[in-house]
Amino acid sequence: MPTMSALTANEAAAASRIPLKQVHRIIDAGLLDGAVDTRDGTRMIEADGLLALKLAYVTADLLKPAARRRAVLRLLSEPDSAVIRDHVVTVEVAAIGADLESGLADLDAARVMVATDPDILGGTPCFAGTRVPVHDIAERLAQGDATEDLLADHPALDAERLRLAVVYAAAYPRRGRPPVPPWRSGRPVSREVLRLDDLPVA
Repeated sequence: MPTMSALTANEAAAASRIPLKQVHRIIDAGLLDGAVDTRDGTRMIEADGLLALKLAYVTADLLKPAARRRAVLRLLSEPDSAVIRDHVVTVEVAAIGADLESGLADLDAARVMVATDPDILGGTPCFAGTRVPVHDIAERLAQGDATEDLLADHPALDAERLRLAVVYAAAYPRRGRPPVPPWRSGRPVSREVLRLDDLPVA
């Protein structure tokens, strides 16, 4: 598994493929006690807590709250466990770990793919070797733009970099409020001016 120190809640959500809201809910429920620290107002999840986080998420509909808590605490105390058993329920930790390992590898690759240079767009995170902002691509994908259209617009990119852009944007959200497309701003898009004398007379 890629070696990483403690991850922020956003990084953990991106790597574990768990919605950020659910990450915070699991932490708020106290399921990761001892594996979560707050530094400068930011929640940090220790490496040993990531697998427990994933376990807590995937067993939400399988185990009752008490059993779920026992399973997570057991994994935190015995992180090398291959299987967690609670009465008649058996959870294969190895499969959960493999999925988490894949997500952490994606996060590693996304980090390497991005470069920030004060001389390029004021330090905006861009795909390494380009002037294409990563968050712009991730937002276009989120808005439904087709991969083929994005690749046609940006020949320096490929499908894998587009996929990792989504991972990077989830782990490291754009600072400040994202730009609002004109069709969503509430402002009229048309520049046509309607004169009062153009209106029909009743």
